[in-house]
Amino acid sequence: MLEIGLSHYLTVGAIMFTLGVFGIFLNRKNVIIILMSVELILLSVNINLVAFSTHLHDLVGQVFALLVLAIAAAEAAIGLAIIVVYFRNRGTIAVEDINLMKG
Repeated sequence: MLEIGLSHYLTVGAIMFTLGVFGIFLNRKNVIIILMSVELILLSVNINLVAFSTHLHDLVGQVFALLVLAIAAAEAAIGLAIIVVYFRNRGTIAVEDINLMKG
């Protein structure tokens, strides 16, 4: 029977991180997909933290994973609130239009 080890978790985390980075760089048109890609990157970091925590028999990685989850939830809530307010004012959430707010 195949045992799931540390390398399997690290591989899944690396794949998720790569998909998140590609989601940010390949799709610069939709703000919601960019936010989802950032969340995917944070979840891949959490997988790595928990995997190393269980491998080293230490709870510090799991505590950091909980902190990252709390920060990610706050970031998603604030980001979506900003997008809703911006959509109410401008009528669109296109990234090109958001860049017009500079300076």
